[in-house]
Amino acid sequence: MTAPILAPLPPAGFSETPAILRELVQAHRHLAELKGVTKTIPNEDILLSTLALQEAQSSSAIENIITTQDALYKYQLQNEGLDPVAKEVAHYAQALNLGYQMVKKQEALTLNTIVDIQEALEGIRAGFRKTPGTVLKNERTGEVVFQPPSPDKVPDYMGELEAFIHADTTLDPLVCMALIHHQFETIHPFYDGNGRTGRIINILYLVKAGLLDSPVLYLSRYINQTKSMYYKGLQEVRESSAWEAWIIYILKGVSATARHTISLIERIRELLQQQKNSIRQNHKFYSQDLINNLFQHPYTKVAFLERDLNVSRATAARYLDALARGGLLHKHKLGRQNYYINHKLTALLFEMPELEIE
Repeated sequence: MTAPILAPLPPAGFSETPAILRELVQAHRHLAELKGVTKTIPNEDILLSTLALQEAQSSSAIENIITTQDALYKYQLQNEGLDPVAKEVAHYAQALNLGYQMVKKQEALTLNTIVDIQEALEGIRAGFRKTPGTVLKNERTGEVVFQPPSPDKVPDYMGELEAFIHADTTLDPLVCMALIHHQFETIHPFYDGNGRTGRIINILYLVKAGLLDSPVLYLSRYINQTKSMYYKGLQEVRESSAWEAWIIYILKGVSATARHTISLIERIRELLQQQKNSIRQNHKFYSQDLINNLFQHPYTKVAFLERDLNVSRATAARYLDALARGGLLHKHKLGRQNYYINHKLTALLFEMPELEIE
């Protein structure tokens, strides 16, 4: 099989069919609700730090890079001598935040940003690949079913993709996101990290398009639950231009993921209020900065509190130990240092059920 020649976006003859339009109504309704509920959390960093780490874990798991949220939070506490897989997954969260800050500043999603994201993921700036991409083979017959475009085509294809990302089009932004994701994964522009980079591009495009203020809608959990459908959908577009089915698949993922995230944020908001009231009633040292720290860092330590509250090390330790004695935090040891887990928050984050997919 020869490498495909990619048609420009949007695909020739493409239109938003009645089936796509029905799914768009649902997806936009849930996205709008999500956009609203995120504003009920007083500090954006609370959601960015907690939800981004969940996305990092789920997105990496699609590539069989497996770790736990416990390992990821411990890596944030002490990033030397710990699980190298946790380090790799933590790079995903860093790359996502880097991309978000660049898109917010530039109000654009450029090729330079995409290359920077991939560099943050992999720890090396290799740029676009200059060798053939990884081919996909039929596991039973060994037949090549997909071969990415040759490396000499990659710069032009990526330039065309960047132009489409910023084009003035009548297509719905969610439809554009689905088209962009498929095109990016088909170009497969990098030596490694294409899947994870592509999933970061999804959420950054929604922020650029104004559908979300913060990057809090992450499709990786949905893709993990429907992995065979995801890869089947990618391939069926390549083989038979099955765009409608692919776009509906993505739109259903947007709806399911938005509903799931709304539920989680509402639970976080309720717990935040409960713990705020508890600290106010039982401790004289309550402050908004303190509650922000306990939710931005579900695994916190003296150095984090010292920095965020601008207090002495002894004062930070006294605050955390008092909260641990009162049962709000659980105190543990990692190497020679203590750390403190907001156990009710981690129960919400670690024990979320699977998505409900309609």
